[in-house]
Amino acid sequence: MEPKQHLYLVDGSAYIFRAYHRLPPLTNPQGVPVGAVYGYTTMLWRLADDLNKADGPTHLAVILDASGKSFRNDIYPEYKANRPPPPEDLKPQFPLIRDATRAFSLPCIEEQGLEADDLIASYARAAAARGWDVTIVSSDKDLMQLVGPCGEGRIDMLDTMKNQRIDIPEVAEKFGVAPDLVGDVLALMGDAVDNVPGIRGIGPKTATKLIQDHGDLEKALAAASEMKASKLRDNLIEHADMARLSRVLVALKEDCDLPMPLDDFKLGEIPPGPLTQFLEEHGFFSLLKRLDGGRGSPERRTQLNPAKPVTPGAAAAPAGNRQPVPDWPAIDRSSYQCVQTLEQLDTWIERALAARLVAFDTETSALDAIRADLTGISLAVGPNQACYIPLGHGGSDMFAEKPLQVDKATALARLKPLLESDAVLKVGQNAKYDLNVLARQGIAVSPIDDTMVMSFDLDAGRSEDGIGGGHGMDELAARHLGHTALAFKDLCGTGKKAIPFGEVPLDRATEYAAEDADVTWRLHQLFKPRLSLEGGTRVYERVDRPLVAVVAQMERHGIKVDREKLAGLSSTFAEAIAALEGEIHTLAGQPFTIGSPKQLGEILFDKLGHKGGKKGKTGQYSTDQSVLERLSGEGAPIADKVLEWRQLSKLRSTYTEALQAAINPDTGRVHTSYSLVGAQTGRLSSTEPNLQNIPIRTEIGRQIRDAFVAEPGNVILAADYSQIELRLAAHMADVPELKDAFAKGEDIHARTAMEMFGEVNRDTRGRAKTINFAILYGISRWGLAGRLGVSSDEAQAMIDRYFERFPGIRGYIHATLESVRTQGFSETLFGRKCWFPRISSNNPNERMGSERAAINAPIQGTSADIIKRAMVRMMPALEAAGLGHVRMLLQVHDELVFELPEVDVAAASMVIREVMAGAAVPLVELTVPLGVELGTGASWGAAH
Repeated sequence: MEPKQHLYLVDGSAYIFRAYHRLPPLTNPQGVPVGAVYGYTTMLWRLADDLNKADGPTHLAVILDASGKSFRNDIYPEYKANRPPPPEDLKPQFPLIRDATRAFSLPCIEEQGLEADDLIASYARAAAARGWDVTIVSSDKDLMQLVGPCGEGRIDMLDTMKNQRIDIPEVAEKFGVAPDLVGDVLALMGDAVDNVPGIRGIGPKTATKLIQDHGDLEKALAAASEMKASKLRDNLIEHADMARLSRVLVALKEDCDLPMPLDDFKLGEIPPGPLTQFLEEHGFFSLLKRLDGGRGSPERRTQLNPAKPVTPGAAAAPAGNRQPVPDWPAIDRSSYQCVQTLEQLDTWIERALAARLVAFDTETSALDAIRADLTGISLAVGPNQACYIPLGHGGSDMFAEKPLQVDKATALARLKPLLESDAVLKVGQNAKYDLNVLARQGIAVSPIDDTMVMSFDLDAGRSEDGIGGGHGMDELAARHLGHTALAFKDLCGTGKKAIPFGEVPLDRATEYAAEDADVTWRLHQLFKPRLSLEGGTRVYERVDRPLVAVVAQMERHGIKVDREKLAGLSSTFAEAIAALEGEIHTLAGQPFTIGSPKQLGEILFDKLGHKGGKKGKTGQYSTDQSVLERLSGEGAPIADKVLEWRQLSKLRSTYTEALQAAINPDTGRVHTSYSLVGAQTGRLSSTEPNLQNIPIRTEIGRQIRDAFVAEPGNVILAADYSQIELRLAAHMADVPELKDAFAKGEDIHARTAMEMFGEVNRDTRGRAKTINFAILYGISRWGLAGRLGVSSDEAQAMIDRYFERFPGIRGYIHATLESVRTQGFSETLFGRKCWFPRISSNNPNERMGSERAAINAPIQGTSADIIKRAMVRMMPALEAAGLGHVRMLLQVHDELVFELPEVDVAAASMVIREVMAGAAVPLVELTVPLGVELGTGASWGAAH
């Protein structure tokens, strides 16, 4: 007797989107996006190999949707009309995914005019008619109509995300009816994803009850006239034809011509030849390692063919929550649900899994994500379809009454599979914060989109009275949705009377928290298509989006700080400040408050008689740094002392004192917070504490860096891009002399001095260095004159000479300004836009300020993009080299700081240098090399 045959039919489309959302963008050596291809290849390999090793499967095929419309569009032209087009960087990957399937020597089936579900249904019925068992690898609810005995065979489903079999009991648990009546339930409830109309106002529960009570769709429609008067009765009578139409749309076509015989689906080991060629062509070198020995099968086993579980299936997913609807209702806080039971929580988790996209937000006890306690989580799967899950509400007093809420540990255990599922895209607003909060609960949220970062990549620098402005959620809600969100202070108060969020009553907490998720969901639907239409996809997907999780991890790592070293420095600074105060008072001829601009101005200009004092609208003299530097240049010793006093006072308050207070008592480390939207050019900015403004080349700055230390047995490694902005300027302006100098490893400032002044000495090199950087910042003749201590005419002559020797720089500046005046924005080599709405302002100061910023933005922005790409690639590269224990701790402008065992310095240095030097490729091929300087030591200061 012939052994039992078992066919597996893989719904390939679900794999594609899971792979796309799961992995960061990748490109192959030809520059084509292949992130989804790589993920799909990995998942298909795992499945095919596991099924080959498991007991039972004999045949396998992958079924894909062909592009274009199906026969259902002839029946109902609006079918699937609401589905957004696939992302631009996913479109070129579809044919490569077909190539990937064939590289495994697996059948890849698709047919124009038919959907994958129809082919799956036809193959399943044909195989079952031959007595085969069939397993459909999918969790698609439409395919559940096929489950059960068929001929001499049997059809079930396998949800690989849950590692769960779906048979008749699971279908009945989900829909409340047998598989052959699932189509009737779907016809009544409709499907917003596919734009199947159904009957307005009927959701899954009502649809299920109607079929349970009356037997099938036609009987339910026929019974409507006998029902008591109600909106349901009226809808059933009025829209009966729509229900019948919907029944036709959801029915699977089970008699399609089979493009390939079933016997050709025979499952065996993966032949290595075609797969090797495919992996090499697309640069999937890590996967090539699995082919070691030519066997083509990774050494692993999973439970992909388990016995049918006895656990109940998930509850039915409500209709219309999988994709956005075009006509959103206004935000209605009364529609939000407070989730207080496990049953409610499970329902929301199932809704999110069905939607494949969920907006989420966390509520906590503090702003510091590394110290804050988790108070609750909100979810949204559609407009006004949002909930709040309280987890830590109730008074701080141990005797205070706690409201009904799900046990935190139990809730997080239920939420973890959803938040970590690669089949569901999680959307956050400033998601980095939430990632850190949840990481401390053992949940690694992925994949993610971040609406704050999306907004920044679309509108960085746009004016507040235009489409742009800030990127906080309240601002975005007002600007893009015309909605005023609840303010945190309205719930928790301010100042001494402020209460923690955990003490806010649950009804108000639900309105606030669920609204955040609802607004985030809506913003995502607006921003995602804009990225493609406005050219923001490349910088978002390949630079900023994958960086969110990287930066979050760096923040969690933190860096160790030597408290005693800081305390000693603080005392030294305090003594120096006190001595300076005495000297300043002596020079002034009287004591006064040096930190008071009013008193300082009166001393400088009224008492001491220095010239050039200017009073502002308040009637007091300006004493900012530029004024003091001018007076210092004119020989006023008191100005020198005040500048020194200010610097020491700032360093003491900002660093030596504040850093001690910032040490986390639980970790003994300082955890700075990075903003991904803080600088218009795309540079990261650091706050609480700010570690990016420590003086770089001063002895005092080095002493402060000496307080940042490695753990015992480890060292600090600092890796710094060398003169990256000048290198980028040479490339972007196409300056042969500078490119040649960088290619030869020459001293670029010496080369400029020779070009400018005909000789190189300490003076000319110093001037050349100042000019090199100043020109890139669009400096004026007066600004350069001030920096070099020459007349404005002399400075202008130097600028003219510079442009004469390097005409490419002049051309770059001219072209950049013309482009910005025409388009309103500048652009980096990676496509980051930086808007300058005041570039044509009638106000000369605004106009010139915008022009200076516009000249530098493409260069500084490209530099920022490059180091971000290096950061994203760094840990995977280190892990591939067996150095996953190396920690990336800080990013400071053009520098990355690591902590690692001393024995690994040589190996890690090679990887770090290679990643940083090649960070631009393959997206951008530079005509100058990127220099990387590395240093190590027991402290950050010693590493320089």
